[in-house]
Amino acid sequence: MSQPGPRAALVTGASRGIGAAIAQRLAVDGFDVAVHYHKAEDRARATVDAVEAAGRKAALLQADLADPDQAMRLGQQALDAFHHLDTVINNAGTYPRLPVDEVDPAEWDRVMATNVAGAHTLTRELIAHMREAGGGRIVNLSSILAQYGSSHGVHYSASKAAVLGYTRALARELAGENILVNAICPGYIETDMLKQDTPEKRAERNARVPMGRVGQPEEIAGVVSFLVGPDASYMTGQTLHVNGGLLIT
Repeated sequence: MSQPGPRAALVTGASRGIGAAIAQRLAVDGFDVAVHYHKAEDRARATVDAVEAAGRKAALLQADLADPDQAMRLGQQALDAFHHLDTVINNAGTYPRLPVDEVDPAEWDRVMATNVAGAHTLTRELIAHMREAGGGRIVNLSSILAQYGSSHGVHYSASKAAVLGYTRALARELAGENILVNAICPGYIETDMLKQDTPEKRAERNARVPMGRVGQPEEIAGVVSFLVGPDASYMTGQTLHVNGGLLIT
């Protein structure tokens, strides 16, 4: 990539959990970071503070990625903030836990719009810039539920499986232009989704994982750091499973 100066990344869904950990890790790695959020502005500002505490520039950007116009605007705002952008982390997503008979067409479309279409609209908006800059990195966050399935979210599992197909197709199309596209499938990670666990539920969850514990957001952030760093310069179209061995079982 020919862009001089510090690298710059846009991290969607960076107000909490995995997204916040990714933004903070990239700042430590020397990236300026555009911190996207949908609703939790106060938590997103805390992520901005952490990025700046690491000595990097931060931009606070709001958008509902289910709205194509807002997704396109987000890409341009990130470019305006740093005048270049070589890294996009598509982390934002929604996971409404519902049985299949409650997933009506409107609910299905809402999840797909956020988890798949929003990521595509944003990424498409930035590809031309990456081409002009001589390359870039795109990391898409999928989920173990893309392979494992879910007993309370067929639309979520389907959306995250679509992210994997999107990653492979986009990687194949852009590989010759030095735009590398990879995916990560986290397993059980200590985020807000798991805070509702009772002690009994947590013990049951841990027992499913060969390593005997859930993962930490920072462990996903470390894999992102690798994928956007120099040691992953010959990797594209890959899916890295970070789940403590859960898919072994």
